[in-house]
Amino acid sequence: MEMSAAREIAPDEALAPDTGKPLPASSFWRFAIGFIIFGIMWMMSGTIGSAVLFPQRFNAIFPGNAEAALGTMNAIGSVFALIANVVFGALSDSTHSRFGKRTPWIACGGIIAGVAFWLTSIQTSVLGIAAFWGLLQIGLNMMLAPAFPVLSDRIPLNRRGTISAFYGAGMICGQSIGTIIGTQFITNMIPGFLCGAICWVLTGALVLIIWPAERSTAIERGDDTPSFNLKELLLSFAPPRHNCRDFYLALSGRFLFVFGTFIISGYQLYVLERYIGLDDVAASHVLATMSIIIMVVSLATSLTSGVISDRLCRRKPIVVVASIMIGAAIALPWVFHSVASMYGYAALSGFGSGIYNSVDQALNVDVLPSKEEAGRDLGILNVANTAGQAFAPAVTSSIVLATSSYFLTFPCAIALILSGVALIMLIKSVR
Repeated sequence: MEMSAAREIAPDEALAPDTGKPLPASSFWRFAIGFIIFGIMWMMSGTIGSAVLFPQRFNAIFPGNAEAALGTMNAIGSVFALIANVVFGALSDSTHSRFGKRTPWIACGGIIAGVAFWLTSIQTSVLGIAAFWGLLQIGLNMMLAPAFPVLSDRIPLNRRGTISAFYGAGMICGQSIGTIIGTQFITNMIPGFLCGAICWVLTGALVLIIWPAERSTAIERGDDTPSFNLKELLLSFAPPRHNCRDFYLALSGRFLFVFGTFIISGYQLYVLERYIGLDDVAASHVLATMSIIIMVVSLATSLTSGVISDRLCRRKPIVVVASIMIGAAIALPWVFHSVASMYGYAALSGFGSGIYNSVDQALNVDVLPSKEEAGRDLGILNVANTAGQAFAPAVTSSIVLATSSYFLTFPCAIALILSGVALIMLIKSVR
């Protein structure tokens, strides 16, 4: 079919998969607002701790070994997240309840994450911190794994880029808001940890209140509901084996992207202190300003990029451009080594992240091998996030310990991101 600036939408692309009907405007906006709130809440809650308060607390309780402690926490947490994402994605695919198959898991996950966040904050040993951070990752992925398939379950194909853009905008805003909130408590951390715990508890509840209610799977299946079958449940966890080339390319490309970006973004406070040379207070002020820059710039790009992607029916070129921009952003502090370069990094990475996050989730939904097992397959795709975040601390810590500097972390991050771009370009089923 010949493409122009925008192609004509096929009739089935405008129908909601769960109803077979066009999505009403009111439902579209409830999904859009729900996704942006969900992105804000979970990213804000996590960033308050992982990017600001925990690194600062580790400076005090693990002097000289703060990077190693943070790396251990993130790495072990990512292992829990990796397993939980696949497990809860598959479980939600086969859940039958009056509330639907995704809703029960999202509701419970926020409560578990909130309790675990507070318990992590009061630990004084690496083992205790890692254990409760792992529990938090279980709660978080109990929400994330069932939430992402809503794009496949309930959103028409021609609106997924736009809804994904709202979610991406929410994540960027949440990361920035979390950093800003966290820096306000950097000298008095207990109220900050309490704030984070409350936000976690609210995360799952708010999105379910905003979204249109999910259809009851129990009523749909009625008396034909099969008895529990352990073998079928275990088989539901198996990764896809047919029609899945592009699926695994998207998985690998996203893994390399997250791996590369988190090498720097997960250590911004330490980069400002150890690499740029600022004290704790100055670093927290710069970090707060960077967060505002990222939020403002990314909002301007994320909401428009998703709409453009839907109109042009293209995902790959937008993801590629965004990845190259983030690679260029990381090069700025590597080359210029100054506070100004960190502000430049914030602006350019915010621009690229806004574009990337608005389209990447829609691309992942478009390459799913099976719409009936969307929860499992999106859970596997989200392994790229957790695995990337698990590998990044080990690489960053190893480079810093070996060289006593963050200098080589920057080219390493850029190389990984560009490798991810190459894999995304090999995808054939998505333009």
